[in-house]
Amino acid sequence: MPTETLRQSALDYHAAEPPGKVAIQPTKPVANQADLGLAYSPGVAFACEAIAEDPAAASRYTARANLVGVVTNGTAVLGLGDIGPLASKPVMEGKAVLFKKFAGIDVYDIEVAEKGVEAFVEAVARLEPTFGGINLEDIKAPECFEIERALKARMNIPVFHDDQHGTAIVVAAGILNGLKITGKALHEIRIVCSGAGAAALACLDLLVSLGVPRARMTIADIEGVVYEGRRALMDPYKAKYAQATDARTLAEAMVGADVFLGLSAGGIVSQDMVASMGEQPIVFALANPTPEIKPEDVKAVRPDAIVASGRTDYPNQVNNVLCFPFIFRGALDVGATTINEAMKQAAVTALAGIAESEASDVVLSAYRAETFVFGPDYVLPKPFDPRLIIEIASAVAQAAIESGVATRPLDDINAYREKLSSFVYRSGFLMKPIFDAVKGVARASAPKRIVFAEGEHPYVLQAAQQLLYEGMARPVLVGDRDTIRRSATHLGLRMREERDYDIFDTKTDPRMGALHDEYHRLVQRAGVSPSHALRVVRAGSTVIAGLLLRRGDADAMICGAVGRFHTQLRHVGQVVGRRPGTSGFATLSGLILPAGPLFMADTFVTTNPTAAQLIEITEMAVEELRHFGIEPQVALLSHSNFGTENTGSAVKMRAVLEALQARHPALEIEGEMHADAALIPHIRDEIFPHSRLQGAANLLIMPDLDAANIAFNLLKAVNRGVSISPILLGGDRAVHIVTPSVSVRGLLNMAAIALMDSARRNEAQHGD
Repeated sequence: MPTETLRQSALDYHAAEPPGKVAIQPTKPVANQADLGLAYSPGVAFACEAIAEDPAAASRYTARANLVGVVTNGTAVLGLGDIGPLASKPVMEGKAVLFKKFAGIDVYDIEVAEKGVEAFVEAVARLEPTFGGINLEDIKAPECFEIERALKARMNIPVFHDDQHGTAIVVAAGILNGLKITGKALHEIRIVCSGAGAAALACLDLLVSLGVPRARMTIADIEGVVYEGRRALMDPYKAKYAQATDARTLAEAMVGADVFLGLSAGGIVSQDMVASMGEQPIVFALANPTPEIKPEDVKAVRPDAIVASGRTDYPNQVNNVLCFPFIFRGALDVGATTINEAMKQAAVTALAGIAESEASDVVLSAYRAETFVFGPDYVLPKPFDPRLIIEIASAVAQAAIESGVATRPLDDINAYREKLSSFVYRSGFLMKPIFDAVKGVARASAPKRIVFAEGEHPYVLQAAQQLLYEGMARPVLVGDRDTIRRSATHLGLRMREERDYDIFDTKTDPRMGALHDEYHRLVQRAGVSPSHALRVVRAGSTVIAGLLLRRGDADAMICGAVGRFHTQLRHVGQVVGRRPGTSGFATLSGLILPAGPLFMADTFVTTNPTAAQLIEITEMAVEELRHFGIEPQVALLSHSNFGTENTGSAVKMRAVLEALQARHPALEIEGEMHADAALIPHIRDEIFPHSRLQGAANLLIMPDLDAANIAFNLLKAVNRGVSISPILLGGDRAVHIVTPSVSVRGLLNMAAIALMDSARRNEAQHGD
């Protein structure tokens, strides 16, 4: 994008109403006088008294434990330099956005008009009652060192200068992974650093704590190499890295070096300087926007190099957002009094480990990439990787506990990881009982086998890897063996055929003859000849998966990642069949909304169900909700509100209510009613005060397919809800049909539901 176009777009972005990038939102309802009395006077006094008696109660009754102050004096902003506190405010608001987006942390940005160290420290230190942590930002060196040291000594909450330590953590993680690729050891490498500012010195300090000898580090600044006895532009912070060396220029220092770390100025490193480095050099040229040397210039002379920069348009971007939100998340959640060396080292290890694992579909989608595989061009994960918060925050929290700085230590680190997962995957809380049950079954016996009809699909392969990682099932993939193997390698998946999963290849599998015979037997009275049946089996992956499920070669089945839902349903109906006693299939769709989970039926299958069909659909949906550990609260929806109309659909819904109340007297169900009456109790109470339904409904039964599908998609779009759908009801075995828009997480969720369904059926069959 041309610079002037980018400038205008950025200004328009910031100026759009309301101006700026952040706002304050209440977290509790203030809808009536009673709410107001709790939020403010007189109710607020009780919270004040509780905190006065026990200061630790502030984390329970206020937002302090989730509130960070981003503080600057504007003396070293982004690459803009000393532009002052007011001009720095857009950057600080941006920092607040990143905290909230990536870790759910609230921020007040504070721009202080003070350059003096003592006065600045005094101003910030007095804010301790407000915040759970302080993030220092864009303060020039060497004042930033003195400010951070003084504030850490005075304040009993984490104080973290991100420009120093955030950069250091990401750089260290990238270098660790670079060394894994090159086979070099920390204690053997020689590092040359261009720059002696806050970030550069923090990087070197952290690398020393990880095991790089200080004697094997050389710094160069605008005066040249920092050597023993140098007088010009020296301070105690860089003096500790002064070496006994004859090198006086950066070029001389780089000869034979294993690592170049640039945190200085653009264009100061030549290709000849890079060419003089040791084998498989690691070049982190991090000056922004122009690096010390461009990555393509490095590769031109040293194709064996591992290169990182601070830019988004090259591989291996060193970006502080990879760590600072998650470090604070872990520190805040255990009430850490500081962010110490152990916590920083834990963050480095966790961050490095994420890049070694395959990238998720979330990352691939965000970057429009086919794959990211650990190697020279992928030594650091991407900022949108959902594992960052889970791995880094939990590692930091654990390190805080073990190093004795946590005031609210966690009882169960695994439970904390699950809580973090639910921040990323909003379906996590709802799916937890299903996941736990499936893992329990897998631990108690051999993991169940789940067949995926579209085994070549990248998302299916990633979901299969995740099932293995979670210890939930053994995947069976239908597809071409060579294609699956290539795709798994391309995606960087760790699973291995036969050891971890199985492939059903129609060209080579000896079971093809038996599958053909079985399929023809099922469809021969529908006018299907043996030759046509053979063509269907050879070409129809859903048919093959269904037959494997039918004959017991798999315990559960997922299809639909490719193709139309109703085509898939027809094949499932032919091969798997309906549950005995049911008249047909139906679907249940779930949405994770801010107010909680909401389910709807039937969103995909039955166009205009009869009262009898709706009774059956409701009973199957109620059963499914209980499998999630949810007690159903059912609303039968209509354009009629408790008898206001006598149209056919309204009469139908009344008949459904009457029958279900007679068959299930304990079921909390009501209707027919409008959707707002179903979801907003006080509206329902005004219209129909004697309703059997208490509170908001969590299961909506629609009069027809149009109403169900339109309502589901509208709610999903307006609320940006996470969906769990469609859950197929009425199948004779554990089978579900997803849609082509499904994500890897969606496939994992549906696989877990299918596996749990299989376990329940097995338990019912054997009476275990």
